[in-house]
Amino acid sequence: MEGKTSVPLQPPSYGNLITVLSIDGGGIRGIIPGTILAFLESELQKLDGVDARIADYFDVIAGTSTGGLVTAMLASPDDNNRPIFAAKDINDFYLTHSPKIFQQETGLLGPVTSLIKELSGPRYDGKYLHELVREKLGTKKLHQTITNVVIPSFDIKTLQPAIFSSFQVKKNPGIDALMSDICLSTSAAPTFLPAHYFQTKDPEGNVREFNLIDGGVAANNPTLVAIGEVTKEIVEGSSHFFPINPMDYARFLVISLGTGTRKTEGIYTAHQASKWGLLGWLTAEGTPIIDVFTHAASDMVDFHLSVVFQALQSEDNYLRIQDDMLTGSLSSVDFATESNLDNLVKTGEALLKKPVMRMNMKTSVSQPSTHETNEDALKRFAKKLSEERHLRHARSPHGLKMAKQ
Repeated sequence: MEGKTSVPLQPPSYGNLITVLSIDGGGIRGIIPGTILAFLESELQKLDGVDARIADYFDVIAGTSTGGLVTAMLASPDDNNRPIFAAKDINDFYLTHSPKIFQQETGLLGPVTSLIKELSGPRYDGKYLHELVREKLGTKKLHQTITNVVIPSFDIKTLQPAIFSSFQVKKNPGIDALMSDICLSTSAAPTFLPAHYFQTKDPEGNVREFNLIDGGVAANNPTLVAIGEVTKEIVEGSSHFFPINPMDYARFLVISLGTGTRKTEGIYTAHQASKWGLLGWLTAEGTPIIDVFTHAASDMVDFHLSVVFQALQSEDNYLRIQDDMLTGSLSSVDFATESNLDNLVKTGEALLKKPVMRMNMKTSVSQPSTHETNEDALKRFAKKLSEERHLRHARSPHGLKMAKQ
């Protein structure tokens, strides 16, 4: 079965579905979707051979912050135009490099030193991350990715989201940035890592500057951003997409991966928050202001998509995998000790065995499925992804020519 994935994924116009993968932000908790993706890729390999890679099956991969880094790992090409990382290698990347990216202050004065740093600048200088990302991604640019990618960031000079989209780069070459710059921008979390500045130059020589921070302030769950980019392509009449109603979500196959969230019940109360000033919102029981923004943004996207897919009776085409019961250091975005990183791997493995959570439209509360675990759902999606890929190949000019011979 090896070699089946050597032919690039054919456009959706030759198939029945538009396939979307989305990965949330969350720092070192990127290990959790890394674990999920390794399982999904292993299932695809069972169907289509050991050379199968995630990028061979999705029309678009979207990622914010640490999810943007994972997106680049999955979709950026090596010298043979294959992904620089297999999904199984993502966690090794995090386990190896996270302690150096988020170097912990030790000793009795460690907490005091950390606080002084946070009050005077970012908690981490980002130097190791910058060197690492530039080494891994080299000179690869947005237009070179193996499949389409959508990576949000936020420009603090214009106070506007900056969406780095493979779809848009064809019409707007000014956003054709180095993948390394895109990754460093989308992961520049306020208070944790410094904002990132860079310039691009289009073919006419026009220079564009970017002053960027973490995409999580705009779209920590970038699923809707990805669907929006596809919808624009359909509205503009792209030949790569079949002519459908742009709101026909029934033609989408979507996997949305969270990085886990803290078990929040009882952590924050109005009584506590009413006494917080700037320092309180930044430091009380973690970083409340960031927790609020990221939770709200991610959950609203899931709520919207759950309602739409259920209303269209196509809820089996939407899978959201998220663990909202993290406790202690597991919920941290930067506590990169060996034991905590290992526990995040175990958390991802345990999440595979948990039931799929689906939104109850009457109560607006997610409830566990009684018949399907996340592992079962991923196996089902792997089969759909494989079938869609082979269908497109068979209907493409290359596939039809081969059939006639």
